[in-house]
Amino acid sequence: MLILDGKIASAAIKELLKNEVDEIIKNGKRVPHLAAILVGNNGASETYVASKVKNCAEIGFESTLLRLDENISEEVLLQKIEDLNNNAFVDGILVQLPLPKQINEQKIIEAIHPSKDVDGFHPISAGKLVQGLPTFIPATPYGILLMFEYFNIETKGKHAVVIGRSNIVGRPMSILLSSNTKHGNCTVTICHSQTKNLKEICLQADILVAALGRPGFVKADMVKEGAVVIDVGITRVEDATSKKGFRIKGDVSFDEVAPKTSAITPVPGGVGLMTIAGLLKNTLHAYKMKNNF
Repeated sequence: MLILDGKIASAAIKELLKNEVDEIIKNGKRVPHLAAILVGNNGASETYVASKVKNCAEIGFESTLLRLDENISEEVLLQKIEDLNNNAFVDGILVQLPLPKQINEQKIIEAIHPSKDVDGFHPISAGKLVQGLPTFIPATPYGILLMFEYFNIETKGKHAVVIGRSNIVGRPMSILLSSNTKHGNCTVTICHSQTKNLKEICLQADILVAALGRPGFVKADMVKEGAVVIDVGITRVEDATSKKGFRIKGDVSFDEVAPKTSAITPVPGGVGLMTIAGLLKNTLHAYKMKNNF
């Protein structure tokens, strides 16, 4: 059984990105710039954004973090995004989700210019993905593909089951796995809350992607021997014995599922780190497109 260690894979990707940035600096050009907007002080969002800023610094990207009050109006947030759209020195924009109730998330996603949509959530990016055209791939599915590439996970002809149908992970993951690409060519089944016989479907999976946000949902009796299991779940669960007062749990009951698998991602230390790697690669791609590399 192979542990798909996101620390190892993401470190290798970041080293390659750092080498590219060093070359950019050597040639006297400005470095790629990622701007992030954080609304409110959600603990998980704070952690995610801090990690993104830290990773930008590690590979030599410039980053800007705009912290906005939780009670900010939608109009003001839209203006902040427009300012970043018009800033020639900003290559990528991300707005950390979720957003407060008074703000329409879809409206915010659509306000980001497609050329700076490094999260890959804009309808134009999604439409290009469906049609197999070059575009920004949502960072988590992109990170999973990068993990497959690093660890040489074979996907061709496999039956992939994706649990979850969000626009952030489930749907784009199912499209990528079914695409005629090096790490696609799967037969894909996508499952959700209305799926009947979920356990039976999961037992058919050569590759099982769990992205539903329910800690420990996937048990050993849902996984066939030798399957590749990708755990996308990252949920904070209260834990009085932890110094932080919580621990991070995935959607897969790791200890009981891992012995049945040929490969599995841990949580933490798996897909989350690869998501950031995907985001960084998207940002460099946005920079290159703008500067005609």
